[in-house]
Amino acid sequence: MRNTLLAAVAASALAATTLAAPAFAQSAPAPSTAATTTAATTAPKFVPVPASAVMSERLSDLNVYNAAQEKVGEIEDVVIEGRQVTGYVLSVGGFLGVGDKYVVVSPESVAVTYNESEKKWHARMDVTKDQLKSAPEYKYDDKHKS
Repeated sequence: MRNTLLAAVAASALAATTLAAPAFAQSAPAPSTAATTTAATTAPKFVPVPASAVMSERLSDLNVYNAAQEKVGEIEDVVIEGRQVTGYVLSVGGFLGVGDKYVVVSPESVAVTYNESEKKWHARMDVTKDQLKSAPEYKYDDKHKS
């Protein structure tokens, strides 16, 4: 009982000194010179989201179809350089995630639309499965894939 009481008093004293101790601010780490992201150079600017805009989360895993209504791939990722979308990473040629190959296509190559009656996003591309399978393969490196 005495040990329990002493432990409780010691814990209480430790908590009191911890709470009463002054707080010291930690200085922010120096920015890395190897960083490739674009830093903000002005005060924040808040903007509305246009009704025609699509969020990147909605693009992830979105199936891509061609004019013949064939599934030709799936959007895996969005490539952003600076402040612009510069590509879509598509997985092609696999089945249930096995044997997938990644290719990167220009955003102008894919038409992304929203069907209000279905409440769904659609992606269309003027390409065949064979064209995508023979496209240059993209391999993620450690920097770009978690």
